[in-house]
Amino acid sequence: MKKGSTMRWAFAGAAIIAAAALAAWAQRSVGGGPKVWDVAVIAAHPHDPAAFTQGLVVHDGRLYEGTGQYGASTVRRVDLETGRVEQQRRLASNFFGEGITILGDRLYQLTWQNQVGIVYDVETFDVIETFTYRGEGWGLTHDGELLIMSDGSATLKFLDPNGFAVVREIAVRDGGQPVTRLNELEYIDGEIWANVWYEDRIARISPADGAVVGWIEAGNLYPQSRRGRDDVLNGIAYDAQARRLFLTGKNWPQLFEVELVRR
Repeated sequence: MKKGSTMRWAFAGAAIIAAAALAAWAQRSVGGGPKVWDVAVIAAHPHDPAAFTQGLVVHDGRLYEGTGQYGASTVRRVDLETGRVEQQRRLASNFFGEGITILGDRLYQLTWQNQVGIVYDVETFDVIETFTYRGEGWGLTHDGELLIMSDGSATLKFLDPNGFAVVREIAVRDGGQPVTRLNELEYIDGEIWANVWYEDRIARISPADGAVVGWIEAGNLYPQSRRGRDDVLNGIAYDAQARRLFLTGKNWPQLFEVELVRR
């Protein structure tokens, strides 16, 4: 399950997979459909297999990661080439870490059900302030001005980083079908990219109206046979300066640098 053994949803793994497959079929079958890309691996870098990846960001050429699970949640800076943790801060044991993003000199991190966000100094990881929000916290990114947050539904919320009020919301749809279970987020070249929980694919979303303009299929990155049931694709980081794209998943032993290949 998305949040590990503490997840309150009690349905069996087979039911989850079947439901995800049904939802994926429904979302893929609308109209002519958005464009589809596959991924080709350029390089594979070491990644901490104990990291339950919830957020991934490249900022000024450096890799930052937020991890989850009660008692094991962290925010960390990681050497991209070796996977070595250079600096980290642990969250209190009652907090379940979620998505992260960096805007200016501040690193923002959500928590799952605590309804608390944490703001750190990006260099020292000192806590600057905390903020609250309604509902669950899943993924987080920004468009240069506003924070963009997912909560597991088909809705993305845009928050003012000064005061954290919700400025607007968009409903994400592929044709007429809502796309739910939106998870880790990244803002890339004017689009919001979102992992879909329990699927090896990424939605490319218009921030203007929530329309899915494309899908990225990434099922070839890490074999299902080598994963635990919770080890899903969940980590998108884009180095805008070097134009490098990185993908990983929860407890995956590798971080993949990839390029997109149009179908």
